[in-house]
Amino acid sequence: MTEPRSRAPRHRRRNTALVAGVPLALISAGVLAYGPLFGDDALSKASAATPAAPAWATATADGFASVDALGQNGTYGGRGGQIVTVTTLADLERYATAAEPYVIVVAGTITMNPVGKEIKVHSDKTIVGSGTSGHIVGGGFFLGAGVHNVIIRNLTIRDAYQGIWNDKDHDFDAIQMDGAHHVWIDHNDLRHMADGLIDVRKDSTYVTVSWNKLGQDNKAFGIGWTENVVTDITIHHNWIRETEQRNPSTDNAAHAHLYNNFLEDVAGTDIKSSYGNYSRGATRMVLENSYFQGVNNPVIKDATATLVQKGNTFVGTSGRNESGGSAFDPKSFYPYTLDATADVPALLKSGAGPRGSIGSTARTTAAAAATTLTVAKDGSGQYTTVQAAVNAVPANNPSRVVINVKPGTYRELVKVPANKPHVTIQGTGAGRGDTVIVYNNASGTPKPDGSGTYGTGGSASVAVEADDFQARNLTISNDFDEKANQSLSGHQAVALRTAADKVFLDGVIVTGDQDTLLVDTAAKDRLGRVYMRNSYVVGNVDFIFGRATAVIDKSVITLKKRWDGSSAGYVTAPSTAANRKGILIANSAVNGDVSAASFYLGRPWHAGGDATLDPQTTVRNTTLSAAIKSTPWTDMSGFSWKDDRFAEYKNTGAGSGTASGNRPMLTDSQAASQEVADWLGDWTPTAS
Repeated sequence: MTEPRSRAPRHRRRNTALVAGVPLALISAGVLAYGPLFGDDALSKASAATPAAPAWATATADGFASVDALGQNGTYGGRGGQIVTVTTLADLERYATAAEPYVIVVAGTITMNPVGKEIKVHSDKTIVGSGTSGHIVGGGFFLGAGVHNVIIRNLTIRDAYQGIWNDKDHDFDAIQMDGAHHVWIDHNDLRHMADGLIDVRKDSTYVTVSWNKLGQDNKAFGIGWTENVVTDITIHHNWIRETEQRNPSTDNAAHAHLYNNFLEDVAGTDIKSSYGNYSRGATRMVLENSYFQGVNNPVIKDATATLVQKGNTFVGTSGRNESGGSAFDPKSFYPYTLDATADVPALLKSGAGPRGSIGSTARTTAAAAATTLTVAKDGSGQYTTVQAAVNAVPANNPSRVVINVKPGTYRELVKVPANKPHVTIQGTGAGRGDTVIVYNNASGTPKPDGSGTYGTGGSASVAVEADDFQARNLTISNDFDEKANQSLSGHQAVALRTAADKVFLDGVIVTGDQDTLLVDTAAKDRLGRVYMRNSYVVGNVDFIFGRATAVIDKSVITLKKRWDGSSAGYVTAPSTAANRKGILIANSAVNGDVSAASFYLGRPWHAGGDATLDPQTTVRNTTLSAAIKSTPWTDMSGFSWKDDRFAEYKNTGAGSGTASGNRPMLTDSQAASQEVADWLGDWTPTAS
């Protein structure tokens, strides 16, 4: 539906990079999206920001909060102001209410006094928790009329509850807005307050609420309560559970875009939902790819409201589930990427709420000096193949080159050589599956020039040998047909091979069968770091393998049956050099349509029989399906996994287990040195 002309002047679309889809939602999956890392030691009190400020201090919002309107160009909070660390209520209030811009880092538990106190936040502020240590107890934040450009991220705001479930006497919210605009609420844990968790009232507008956990409350999230039809709001990748009403309730909102949220009525608790998403009054709502589990009256609308549903999933729900009207097209205001609805619960369980590391979920902080090339199969771009665009990148290019690839299937081999660093390849479609780079070579495939076969590494559909490479919002695939090529020796068929340092895979799908993702280094003595987030990896045998220092974060690892329909395989096969870090899977989900207890988490690959290698895989804070064996590690080619480095930490799900001689678990102290930041070292992956 085209927007009425009278509304159009309120908005200007921002020229930004593609919006994150995750697991992170992963997508929330979910969706998912973090890059820069920080801890308490990364900041000092009242330290002045410099041009090299961490990316989390310069992050900008997605959704309606990114739209230029009302004299404000998007939402960037306290960017450019001082970075200050606070541990007391007095300091938090001092900086939050100041006239100047600040990035305020909450590095401990701050208790409100009196109970219910809501700090009146001034414009141009970023308030962010340091790791998972930032807690606000017994109160919250208030954004009054005209307050704008505020970011609240990575905090736990909790426990103002006064003992009365539907409390009419205590208006103690976690975050309340009365007439504010351009506000981004992201990756927080909001729970157990006296009234609502979030209130967006009195014509507050240009608001984005993303990647939060909302729970243990009578009223989760109220929007509107005004006769004016003004509010524009984006609500995506939120996990709402153990809440009774307003999940959210949206009254007289001009545009309410809800996608990739997970609403869960948890069985066996005293809290029962009375309704889920509610389009009230004159609200126009678009509800996409959200997952409703056990919710009563999951979607309801007034006769005067409009509500368009697309791609939602309902499991164990009952009562009203309504839609009607034409609403609006969110993409007329901003770009965004949807994650698959089926992946939303796992991705949000692993990716929503405060994180130990945080970056720009919106992926809108692009390098200013980037050169852009366009690829389109239909000839509407500068090039018709991805490789042609790569070939056009100057040798030893000093700054970023972004290759935008329009939707379509590109059946070609792509190689980014070592002398072409700082390249980004990104799909421009609505989702990762819209843009596909695919080929079907295998290790045993004969080369066309008769010089032998490709070998495992040479079979890659996409090969990256250049440092500082990025890929996002696309699929990289190897569709070699094992069943049709049984006579061929060597069925290893790589989709993506990386042999470089600082490789950032952001919101992609990498899919194949055996040896899908090869994370390599340029040489045995060279460091090669790979960071994958908000992504999917699909395969069956050793399908994440190599000697790189690689992180799979807030992603989904999908187990796939073999060509003959059998279920058996290995997730990882690290070939890590001694004294280096290997493969880390963190904050993710491992699942797939395979038999129970049929897959190992990994085995040690001593490439070429090299006994000096010390393979490593750590799987932590990840949901494991029943497909994972109770003894998840195994030997390979005569090398015992017990002589190398294989361990887990605080995994969950049917495939998780307890510590034993065949299932080593990290201690808390060991786990403290096996975080994402330990793998990445001095590198902060930042979308560009």
